[in-house]
Amino acid sequence: MFAESLENGLVIHLHGNLGAGKTTLVRGLLRALGHEAKVKSPTYTLIEPYTLSRLNLYHFDFYRFATPEEYLEAGLDEYFDGSGVCVVEWPDKAEPFVAKPDVIASLSMDGSGRRLQVQALTETGRSCLTRTKSKLTLARP
Repeated sequence: MFAESLENGLVIHLHGNLGAGKTTLVRGLLRALGHEAKVKSPTYTLIEPYTLSRLNLYHFDFYRFATPEEYLEAGLDEYFDGSGVCVVEWPDKAEPFVAKPDVIASLSMDGSGRRLQVQALTETGRSCLTRTKSKLTLARP
């Protein structure tokens, strides 16, 4: 239901330790948006772009950055121009240069499962989460 609420221009920062499920969350979003092909982690490529029927989704992973300046050297700013949804793993590795988030999704281990905490930081982010909450409320029996 979160995937249905995404809109172009949204920037989502993913936080969590290695193995917390950040890439798995992105795979789930892409599947919910109708993407059926393989979903690769962008750990080595920095970005994996996906063109979907109603939006573009750009999946970033900055884990391998040794310095934040590598973000500038990679020339990734053009992806944050509002023409797609940008989902960023390890955004702290590119701060202060990476675009500020509309939504922060924090993942953590919780027993044998995962815990997801989502926080909206902008009006765009709040609108997205409000739409998601509305869909969740409508889906309840």
